[in-house]
Amino acid sequence: MRLIALFIAGLIALSGQAPPAHSQRHLVYEFGFNTKVASSGNGTGTTTIDIVGPAAAGGVMISGPDYWWNTARPRATNTCEVYPGGDVTCQKPAYAISPIQFTLFPLLGSRYFHALSGAHADWTQTFEVKAAILPGASGFASQLTTFKCVYTLQRKGKIANAGGTILVETTGKLTQQGGRYLTASSKQRIAYDPAAGIPVVIRDVRTHLPMRSVYSNDLVELKLKSGSR
Repeated sequence: MRLIALFIAGLIALSGQAPPAHSQRHLVYEFGFNTKVASSGNGTGTTTIDIVGPAAAGGVMISGPDYWWNTARPRATNTCEVYPGGDVTCQKPAYAISPIQFTLFPLLGSRYFHALSGAHADWTQTFEVKAAILPGASGFASQLTTFKCVYTLQRKGKIANAGGTILVETTGKLTQQGGRYLTASSKQRIAYDPAAGIPVVIRDVRTHLPMRSVYSNDLVELKLKSGSR
């Protein structure tokens, strides 16, 4: 928890990536993919999130590219619909979502962390992600597919010296619907800011089943760098 508190203390850092004029909210996260989150180094970068307007059934349209460290250009911008409970649908060609966005997008659902406002310490979120997951996530083919995701979440309490941020731990199972019926387990530690309504630090370890080698694991770490409404 001390490490998470240190991450949160650094959120005053500014981003050089300006939001587009039509963005309703602009978020920038630093990430580490199969390495720890950092401002530079192999496997690191930033992912930029813009909430660009409403979608059906209370959802929002989210658009964003990943900027990998030491590359001249960002990856293609992916646009998806994100719904209150965590469902994600990427319906625009090439229907894509990156391994980093696969972790982050569901957590931006407006009611994903709704139970934190009540008395419950444990709850379950069930949602689906329909997208073509880009190469880089072990075992996930880059073709349009649907994953059913079932997570059990547990509120662990407020993080010391972190301005009311709450630590949430999760365990989940991801199951491909059709195709090769790929499955994975997921364990997450999330620092959630109830005032801002967004996660500020995320650590997600995905293990693809059955395990065939050490490369059956993916690690995604994210840390909020800047955010605006």
